[in-house]
Amino acid sequence: MIEKKGHVGESFEEYLKEQGTLAETTAIAVKRVLAWQLQQAMTEQQISKNQMAKAMKTSRSQLDRILDPDNDSIQLATLLNAARVLGRELRIELV
Repeated sequence: MIEKKGHVGESFEEYLKEQGTLAETTAIAVKRVLAWQLQQAMTEQQISKNQMAKAMKTSRSQLDRILDPDNDSIQLATLLNAARVLGRELRIELV
């Protein structure tokens, strides 16, 4: 007899909820996507890290922290500034 299973995404999300790590895992995933998107936009616009840091009025090491997919302690204002420099918009929503 074949047992019917739900969607894989739903069961994984339930698993993370049960483990108490859903919020943390989601935050890490969001930061990784944002870092990737910023890096992609810089590449598309041919903006170097030094140019980006200068436009943001910050240091190269601070920009490296922003682009580090594992660093999730970046302030919202910093992400907004990075998006603005790239001519992009940062959207955050509650669902």
